[in-house]
Amino acid sequence: MQIAWHSLGQVLGVGLLVGAGAVIVFTLGVLGLNRVAVAREDGRGDALGAGIAGVCFLACAAIVVYGIYLVVPQFH
Repeated sequence: MQIAWHSLGQVLGVGLLVGAGAVIVFTLGVLGLNRVAVAREDGRGDALGAGIAGVCFLACAAIVVYGIYLVVPQFH
């Protein structure tokens, strides 16, 4: 049995990057929601924070859907 170490390393690297990237994007979405909450407490609106949160959470959803697409063979 032979192990393709280069391929295994690529899978590990991509997994770590996408995993860490998804966490960072989700964190930015939470920070955007926090910005909106702070603005509401001050009696003003914050469209930028809401936009950032929306884009970040949509990106997280896209990552999840793409991961499911890759795992489920009936989708190919």
